[in-house]
Amino acid sequence: MIYFVTGGTGFLGSHLVRRLVGDGHEVRVLRRNSSRTDLLSNVTDRVTYIAGDLFDGLALRSGMEGAHAVFHAAASVAFDGKRSHRTLYRTNVEGTRHVLNVALEMGTPRFVHVSSISALGRSLTPEDCRDEESSWSDSGIFTGYAHSKYLAELEVHRAVAEGLSAVMVNPSLIMGPGRSGENTTQLVEQIHRCRLPFYPPGSTNVVDVEDVVSGTLAALARGAIGERYILGGHNLTWKDLIETLARALGVQPPRRSIPPRLLLAVATVSETIGWLLRFRPMITRESARISTSTSCFDNTKARTKLGFAPRPFDETAWRIADALS
Repeated sequence: MIYFVTGGTGFLGSHLVRRLVGDGHEVRVLRRNSSRTDLLSNVTDRVTYIAGDLFDGLALRSGMEGAHAVFHAAASVAFDGKRSHRTLYRTNVEGTRHVLNVALEMGTPRFVHVSSISALGRSLTPEDCRDEESSWSDSGIFTGYAHSKYLAELEVHRAVAEGLSAVMVNPSLIMGPGRSGENTTQLVEQIHRCRLPFYPPGSTNVVDVEDVVSGTLAALARGAIGERYILGGHNLTWKDLIETLARALGVQPPRRSIPPRLLLAVATVSETIGWLLRFRPMITRESARISTSTSCFDNTKARTKLGFAPRPFDETAWRIADALS
């Protein structure tokens, strides 16, 4: 079969492309001139690159021509506060809208939109576990990224109403072997180099990148039109997550938690200095609020409807450690 993938040169997208190629499919990948293809180096001779971006109608039509399905995995991820909001909106909302419109025009048989658990809003208490029926609300913790992914889902619902056979998947914090200095690999490298002086007091949900790929393909095959599925693995405190990674990496984890107010103060100073000296701060107020908040997500729907079966996080941690060795 023929598949068209946006975001195929990125972390999740590259794992998806490699799986599709390994299964014998013809894969077309939308690629900007500035995009690196190192994550696809072992399959690059079996991938067709379509030069262009999310707003290039000719490139999108070329990629979708005769395709059995479109995987829309391209997105901008940033937690830099208001200065990143415009970029997030343009890529994640306007870009998604344009890809959906071309898919409607081309009569694409199936469309899988890669969303995020952040589009579901944030948990307010440890007992407030979010699922696919949770509605967006401004909890005071949400980020520009989360809001952009929520708005992108509204675009998908609009396209479904106009006749597109689309389904959405909502991965949690994705972990696995990736490009140095990017995504969650950045956290892994800080732990590996013992450069993480403390752990945040909050919690999150974590999932293996290969399990997200499996869940995405299951959504393609069995997901109901207009529905979304949480591809989350395990609800963990940051302490447990970091200690598990440190154990696999053979290093000592940070011993202390940082109080939320102190972390927010550090982030405020970091953001201010970054703004004055024109560099990206190590931590922002948005990322500080996320890491000190409690997040809980329920993957029951994906388990029962898609057969989603995330592996233990210990296994993911050892896979990451093996890739670094």
